[in-house]
Amino acid sequence: MSPLIILVISIVLVVAGILVLKLHAFLALLLAALVAAFLTSGDALDTYAKDQGIKEYESLFGKAPSEDATQENYDNTKADFIENYRAKFRQKSPMVRVAEGFGATCGKIGILIAMASIIGKCMLDSGSADRIVRTVLRRLGQKNAGVAFMGSGFLLSIPVFFDTVFYLMIPLAKATRLRVGKNYLLYIMAIVAGGSMAHSLVPPTPGPLVVAQEFNVSLISMIIAGCCVGLCSSVAGLTFATWRNKTMEVPLRDSADAKLEDLEAQTQKDDSELPSFWVSLLPIILPVLLIAAATATDTYYKNLPIGEEPAGWVDAIKPTVKTLGDKNIALILAGVAAMLTLITRTGVDRKKMATAISGALASGGIIILITSAGGGFGAAIRQSGITDVVAGSGDDVATLSTLVMAFFLTTLIRTAQGSSTVAMITVASIFAPLALQPELLPYHPVYLALAVGCGSKPIAWMADSGFWVICKMSGMTEAEGLRTVTPMSIVMGIVGLVATLIGATVFPMVS
Repeated sequence: MSPLIILVISIVLVVAGILVLKLHAFLALLLAALVAAFLTSGDALDTYAKDQGIKEYESLFGKAPSEDATQENYDNTKADFIENYRAKFRQKSPMVRVAEGFGATCGKIGILIAMASIIGKCMLDSGSADRIVRTVLRRLGQKNAGVAFMGSGFLLSIPVFFDTVFYLMIPLAKATRLRVGKNYLLYIMAIVAGGSMAHSLVPPTPGPLVVAQEFNVSLISMIIAGCCVGLCSSVAGLTFATWRNKTMEVPLRDSADAKLEDLEAQTQKDDSELPSFWVSLLPIILPVLLIAAATATDTYYKNLPIGEEPAGWVDAIKPTVKTLGDKNIALILAGVAAMLTLITRTGVDRKKMATAISGALASGGIIILITSAGGGFGAAIRQSGITDVVAGSGDDVATLSTLVMAFFLTTLIRTAQGSSTVAMITVASIFAPLALQPELLPYHPVYLALAVGCGSKPIAWMADSGFWVICKMSGMTEAEGLRTVTPMSIVMGIVGLVATLIGATVFPMVS
């Protein structure tokens, strides 16, 4: 069967499974993966296995014979290795192939998502997130509250899932509205503008994390590029929100989270009961600094002139920097910092902290299952032969139009079934073969990842659980949400795509 037909069937199964059959995203992705694996032809599996065998052999023995081996011996050994690899791969059942893709993805992102869940929960329970919001509001002033809410939403949504950030910040937005007497719609939309973009572009949230892994983009590259494009989109969203706030009024109403008379009591916790601002920021900035240090060390060694020895002190600290800069270790250390902040709060003992962490891991476990199922789905799609269809051949395969295609395909799936994470996982599986062949890209693969992330923003509407969270928690009606949040999601996505296209043109970052 044609790889394109398999791809279409798989995407329809994911979307229909979630929307029509009301399946959990994990089950929908797993079902689509199994169907794709069963439909894949033997010839496609042979081609895939041979390509993987070549990569495996060259990673073990190099791309050329060693000094004590002839070219003929190298070629013969390589051919035998590839044939054995192909034979073993063909013996695997469709379920085994999907399970291996599931396990490989879980091995890459499982610890990261688990630690991100712990960091987010500890930041919420310790008051660290509240401290960040209050400090930013205080520094920028009430007249710049929209900027404060946008910046805080963006920052907090890096380690904390967007829905949780919105739960945290909407009472503060309501309290600010009570004090100022206006601009409630601006505050709501500012939180969404900041939080939703970080959710789709900046790891360790699941969507951008999985896309970065699928496209072999380093975590630090995705974080930096995601922040740059995400902030451009967030500012565009805030600009739209400022205009919309002048053209319509959303009154402050009772909502699911609290009655109006309870709002001030919820937000009057004394500053002395909260961690300091820099302690609150530590779980966010620590992993970024550690990963950046490891990346800088690698860059230093790669750029050393031939024959020149590295500086002694650099050579001495390299093992430690590389260990601490490993993305899993960095997130674990950030989790430790977040837990220490929580356990030192008054009234929090080890039992309460254990309960908080258990809840965080239960929530994170669901995300790990979904993303790992997406990994199994991606493996099945790649094995179907989609590589030849997407990547093709020649130097001009990928152009700026490829970024536009990735954007709109992600938008289509996101609009149809509502989940930005599922949309990103699905499209990442389709474009991974192209991203993993840098010689076919006239720009760094991070731009492809950014296009997918930006495409997961439009169109926020009734199919999106986040849309309902925003409406119900803020007190907006569905009609008000469609007139405000929905068009803003389109504006932010398109501005993000434009910023990505400009970046890919001006700073392609290819050698």
